[in-house]
Amino acid sequence: MAEESVVTDLPMKRPREDEENGVSAATEAMETETISNDYISSVIPGWFSEISPMWPGEAHSLKVEKILFQGKSDYQNVMVFQSSTYGKVLVLDGVIQLTERDECAYQEMITHLPLCSIANPKKVLVIGGGDGGVLREVARHTSVEQIDICEIDKMVVDVSKKFFPYVSVGYEDPRVTLHIGDGVAFLKAVPEGTYDAVIVDSSDPIGPAQELFEKPFFESIAKALRPGGVVSTQAESIWLHMNIIEDIVTNCRQIFKGSVNYAWTTVPTYPSGMIGFMLCSTEGPTVDFKHPVNPIDSNDCQSKSKPLKFYNSELHTAAFCLPSFAKKVIDSKAQS
Repeated sequence: MAEESVVTDLPMKRPREDEENGVSAATEAMETETISNDYISSVIPGWFSEISPMWPGEAHSLKVEKILFQGKSDYQNVMVFQSSTYGKVLVLDGVIQLTERDECAYQEMITHLPLCSIANPKKVLVIGGGDGGVLREVARHTSVEQIDICEIDKMVVDVSKKFFPYVSVGYEDPRVTLHIGDGVAFLKAVPEGTYDAVIVDSSDPIGPAQELFEKPFFESIAKALRPGGVVSTQAESIWLHMNIIEDIVTNCRQIFKGSVNYAWTTVPTYPSGMIGFMLCSTEGPTVDFKHPVNPIDSNDCQSKSKPLKFYNSELHTAAFCLPSFAKKVIDSKAQS
């Protein structure tokens, strides 16, 4: 089994005392039997409830069969539990990041929407995405020669490898180099025009992911991309976060001189049951995100993963069709 290259000489917060003594925080947490019930519902015992100021007045709940892991990294609380209906679930700071049942809808769309929109992508950067799912999908593209990933939280990587091997299989690809550190700092140091595509698999804009939604970060992405290069970034829900989406579209329209588009997909365990993506290109060769030019054949790829479960060319085009209320706002921002 191939081992991914790991680079750790990136700006990071000071490690916790247990890591300075040579003990991995993830390893220690995996061995502990002390379980906190901070995110287990007191209203419906035995259920996990996702409560956040990002979606006030509502919560999505899953029945918990067993808590498999709970730990605290330098950056966030990390939990894995076995659910009754969605398989194993990865939770960061009380927010669901993925479930075994529906992770394909997010991982496949955030990856193939950009990579199938340009011919022969060769160098790809993933910011965040420590679970490895985006790596798994990038690895399906046989033209790709270099895959860099910068993830700030090593515990997320370690936990995903232990509990989600089908998701983290992307780390086994020899084209992958893992950089543990701050994605914002990593991008600032990238030489201009390095990548064909950048995929930002971030959590919500609170905590360690806040900077990944701000204008200077998008400027760094644009600099790191070649002419006609593309970026795909997590862009929240049209049902809950139109104010955030408006800001993202405004920033992207100012920075990316090629194409700026919003697409979306359904993910049942995400708030409102959907999640969006910003798809942008730099000035250069025209990129028409709505009509894929680089179709992917899941039976002819370098990836060790199983065939695609969600993405196809028809769904690719349909992902850019927006309901009227969202289209009106997004189009007005994109054209301003």
